Amino acid sequence: MSIQCRHHTTPALRPLRAVEFFQGTLDSTDEIETARVFDTTLRDGEQSPGTSFSSDDKREIAAALDEMGTHVVEAGFPVNSDAEFEAVRDIAESTSTTVCGLARVVEADVEAALDSGVGMVHVFVSTSDVQIEDSMHATREEVVQRAVESVERVREAGATCMFSPMDATRTDERFLVEVVEAVTEAGTDWINVPDTCGVATPGRFADLIAKVREHTDARIDVHTHDDFGLATANALAGIEAGADQAQVSVNSIGERAGNAAYEEFVMAVESVYQADTGIDTTRIADLSRLVEQRSDITVPGNKPVVGGNAFSHESGIHAAGVIENADTFEPGVMTPEMVGATRKLVLGKHTGTNSVRERLVEIGYDPTETEVRAVTRRVKDYGAEKRRVTVADLERFAEAEGVVRTAEREEVRA
Repeated sequence: MSIQCRHHTTPALRPLRAVEFFQGTLDSTDEIETARVFDTTLRDGEQSPGTSFSSDDKREIAAALDEMGTHVVEAGFPVNSDAEFEAVRDIAESTSTTVCGLARVVEADVEAALDSGVGMVHVFVSTSDVQIEDSMHATREEVVQRAVESVERVREAGATCMFSPMDATRTDERFLVEVVEAVTEAGTDWINVPDTCGVATPGRFADLIAKVREHTDARIDVHTHDDFGLATANALAGIEAGADQAQVSVNSIGERAGNAAYEEFVMAVESVYQADTGIDTTRIADLSRLVEQRSDITVPGNKPVVGGNAFSHESGIHAAGVIENADTFEPGVMTPEMVGATRKLVLGKHTGTNSVRERLVEIGYDPTETEVRAVTRRVKDYGAEKRRVTVADLERFAEAEGVVRTAEREEVRA
């Protein structure tokens, strides 16, 4: 059905930024200047059904995130178990970036996070009535009291505090404002606004962030879920509305349908918004593969940025254009080199002569135009039967059509 071929690869030594944004109907690139990246792969990402990272897995992923310049790494939920506590402490001791530990607004949780040595403690409590009543079995008054006490304890201990009103997008707005003002007065450094159940839309989420900004002087962070495929769009809308940072996970893994994707968020900020994240984007493909292996969650071929098809071309028109100039049928402002990937020409039923010629030359043949057309017909027919066209198949087609290898033709000429 297809053959994947490496094409025009250039290893990058440092993050590559797009030189220009293509002029067109969407040529505004001044919405934001910077965006911070809070990675929650090791915490929310690990909450993907069936996923469990070992301590070694966590250490390896955290090291990669740290080396890439990720601003915050949420290492886990320290109170959860002795093994989790040790893993969080190990990451806090071995990385140079800010390491965060999660805690409910419960004394044991907060103390465990502080004892693990993290630089940031992320305390959270439900604020939507449905969760307060049917999950916490508490009252709004108790929520506010516990939130304030937890924030005060973290600040008293000298750690950076992040507070999350869980299920903010399904919370009564007046009560959300009450909670935000209370934890702001208690001294929280950050307020994370979570779309816990993934029900936000970009416009509505932007309005919510603007509202929160009116009631706090804390920095704002956003956490979005992908139940309707809007997580990354909502995270970006939050940044446009004035949030400083977004919580993301590699390959978008996480509860249910997952979180905003690390790779999508970073590359959208860098390439589409032409803004700065400070992330070494050339390691994104490697990071994605690492998390794919350790999480045992396969990355779909059509996954943006890191999927196998992200920089692959089969259609004859597209492949011909890309061979001439990759910007014809790729974003232009994001190249495979920018994320540490490679461009691929895929042979199948949609393949044109340009791809076949390119591939034949690449594997050592010197075909005539007539031979290229003949081999292309064979590739199309073979691919139409839903069969994968391998290198061996292509060589077999070339031999059947009498295509001469370059070395042989040169010998005859000599």
